[in-house]
Amino acid sequence: MANMFSKLQDHVASLEDDFSKFYDKGNKAAGTRVRKGMQELKQLAQDIRVDVQDKKNAD
Repeated sequence: MANMFSKLQDHVASLEDDFSKFYDKGNKAAGTRVRKGMQELKQLAQDIRVDVQDKKNAD
């Protein structure tokens, strides 16, 4: 579980440059990378939610 959370944090950090390029400089390609990265974050978050729910229900 800690590994999944660490992966989520690393992924957020990796998107920082593209956020800056898109919002500050208007780089449209960076916006595409941000959208793709956010979709991956959504999936990582969902995986964590499912794991937490499974552990909660197991007790």
